[in-house]
Amino acid sequence: MKVGIWDVDSTIPNLAIMRLSAWHKAQGHDVRWYSPLFADDYDIAYASKVFATSSRDGLDPEKIQIGGTGWDMRVSLPDEVEAMTPDYSIYGYPHNIGFTMRGCRLRCSFCVVPEKEGRPVSASTIDEIWSQRDSDFVMLLDNDFFGNPEWPDRIAEIRAHNLRVCFSQGLNIRNIKPDQAGAVASVRFSNMNATKRQVHFAWDDPRHEKLIHKGIATCVESGIRPSEMAFYVLIGYHSTPEEDLHRVMTLRDYGCDPYVMPYDKSDRYQRQFQRWVNHRAIFRTTSWTDYNGSIKGRADRNTIPLFDVTA
Repeated sequence: MKVGIWDVDSTIPNLAIMRLSAWHKAQGHDVRWYSPLFADDYDIAYASKVFATSSRDGLDPEKIQIGGTGWDMRVSLPDEVEAMTPDYSIYGYPHNIGFTMRGCRLRCSFCVVPEKEGRPVSASTIDEIWSQRDSDFVMLLDNDFFGNPEWPDRIAEIRAHNLRVCFSQGLNIRNIKPDQAGAVASVRFSNMNATKRQVHFAWDDPRHEKLIHKGIATCVESGIRPSEMAFYVLIGYHSTPEEDLHRVMTLRDYGCDPYVMPYDKSDRYQRQFQRWVNHRAIFRTTSWTDYNGSIKGRADRNTIPLFDVTA
C-alpha cells in the first residue's frame, strides 16, 4: 500500500503524522510525503492541519483523511495509532517530543484546549516519550504541566535521567507555587532549539499583572534568573497598544525575554509590533516610537495607509 502523509502547517515535527507513519510502516506499507500533484497515486493519504488560519489549498476531504485542531477538533487517531512510538525519521529529528498530560485547568477564551481535551489528565511518562535515547533532550507539548496530578513523578524522571527539557507551550506563572518553581529550577530546562537555558511562561492578559509580578518573584526565589525566563505575550485580544507596550517593557526591565504573538495577523499594527519585539537586535536598541515612526515614514512615502495605534 502506498501511503501519503502531509504536514500542512506544523512548526515542529507533527506527532500525529509521525505516529501514522510508524503504524503504516509497521504494516509494511510504503510511506512518503504527500504531493497534491500525484493525489491519485496514493492508496490512502492523511493530512494534519494545526492552525485554523493556515491555507486549506489542496486539502480535498474526498481524497485525504484530514485531522488536526485547524481542521476539525472532533477527529482523533485510532487508539492503536495513538499508541505508536513516533517515526522521527521522516523529519530527520534527533530528539524527543510528547505530552505528559492533556487538557488544562484554565478556560482562556482564546484557547481551544479545554474544549478539545477537557480537564487535565496524565498521558505519558517521560520514559515513554524518551524513545530516542541517543538524545538527552525532550520537548514537552503539555498545555498545563503542573495541572497534571502526576507532575512530581515526571520531574523525578527528568532528574533521574538528567535530561534537558523544554516546556514548549509555557508554564502557568500566574499561580506557580514555590515547590513547582523549585522543581523547574532543579531540572535542565531549555529553549525549543536546545541551545539555551530558558523556560517559557505567558502573559496574555494585562489584567494579570499582579500575578505575573508574584510569579516572577517566586521563580527568582527558587533560583531561576529573570534572564532565563521567556514570556509569550498575546496582543490584540484583551489589550490596547499601550498595554502591549507596557507588558513587553515591564518584562524587559526585569531582564526577561518577551515573545509577541498577535491574535489577528491581518492587523498591521500587531504584525509591526511583533516584528519590533521579536527582532532582538532592534528591540534592544530602538524604541517602539522610533521603530513605528520609521515604518510609518516609509509607508507615507509610498502612500500606503498605516494603522494608527493611537486611534
